[in-house]
Parts: sequence; C-alpha cells; structure tokens
Amino acid sequence: MAGSKRFVLLAATMLLFFGASAQSMKLALLIYNGGGDWYANPTSLKNLANFCNEQLHTSFNPVEARVEVGSTDIFNFPFIHMTGHGRWALSDAEAQNLRKYLEGGGFLHIDDNYGLDPYVRPALKKVFPEIDLVELPFTYPIYHQKFNFNNGLPKIHEHDGKPPKGYGLIYKGRLVCFYSYETDLGDGWEDFDVHRDPPEKHMAALQMGANLVQYVFSNTDNKTPVATPQ
Repeated sequence: MAGSKRFVLLAATMLLFFGASAQSMKLALLIYNGGGDWYANPTSLKNLANFCNEQLHTSFNPVEARVEVGSTDIFNFPFIHMTGHGRWALSDAEAQNLRKYLEGGGFLHIDDNYGLDPYVRPALKKVFPEIDLVELPFTYPIYHQKFNFNNGLPKIHEHDGKPPKGYGLIYKGRLVCFYSYETDLGDGWEDFDVHRDPPEKHMAALQMGANLVQYVFSNTDNKTPVATPQ
C-alpha cells in the first residue's frame, strides 16, 4: 500500500549488545557522488569492527558493506560511515533517500578526512533544511560510553591545527548524524603502516569509534528499526 513502511532492521540492532553471538552485521561505508574519495581509509572500518568485537563483544563481520547514498541498500545498515577529502554533491533523489534513512532510525557518521568540510554543511542542509548542525557539549553521551572522553574528540591528525569538533544533527530529539571535524578518526583507525600514528593516537581513535558504535546500538533513542517506504 502506498505510503506504508516495511521495517528491515532488525532485532539485531539490539541483539548485538544482548547476547546474539550468532548474528553477524557489517559496518557500512557510504558511496557518494561529486568527486570526493569516498574510498579513502580502506583499512579503517575493518579495524574498527575488530576493535568493537574485542572491546564491546559485538559480532561484526570485519568486511565492510559499501552502499550508495541513493540506494535502498542503506536501509539494511544502522551505522553508516562517510569519509573523504573532497567534493560531496547530492541529487534531490539522494537527499530524499538519505533523509528517509535517518528519519527511519539510521545513523550517519561523517568524518572529515581534510577537505570535506565545505561540502558537508550544504549537503546536510539539502537533507534537513530545517535543522542546523550543532556542536555537541563534552557531556554528551556519545563521549561517555565504554570510554570516557572528558574533553570531547581526540586530536588524531593536525590538519589546520584547529581543535577537534564534534557536531550533531538532531532530528526530533534523536542524534541522526555525527560529524567529526579536525580530528580524522578514520585515519586513526587504519593499519599502523598507513599513517604510522603513535599508538596512543591509534588507540584513542578506535576508542572514540567504539563509543560511536555503542551509542548507536545501545542508546534507547537509536534502537528504532530503519524503515523504508514500499
């Protein structure tokens, strides 16, 4: 029936944290248009998945899913990560699809890999013209899951030497998008040989990434199944 909704995700959203070891989910990487290198940091989500499996007792498949922003495939994944150094352009249809995903219970983590920032804000305005990105206070629960970050995001890479900032897009009281800026968590998640980050930076990046995952999968406001219209 037109306008009806089919819930495609999952009791597994909650089962990851309540003992369903047989379940195996994937973190997803967003494929987007505009020319930016969405494929940057090819080892990052593998390492984050393995770290979450060790520290949070999740059962992620370390092989990431790759989903196009305009595809209904995004509705199969409660956590989608986006990265890149350059342009991000959304068509009207892609913006509408992403909005439906976020309204329906999905979560998007955008990590500026240096150069993405000028395109993030206009793109998100196209998705949610009525909502502004807001800087989240250091007391926000996303910084206080298994690991405590009392000063907010860790600084992984220097970029422009500015302090790291964590921004949120909050829709009807629920954090639907977290934007990490001037930190480069994804670079910190990568294999050591890629960037040769100091061990403490690598660990801090993984711990903050685990906080993001734990927040999405265990926070009451983020247990809503992802819904897609038929």
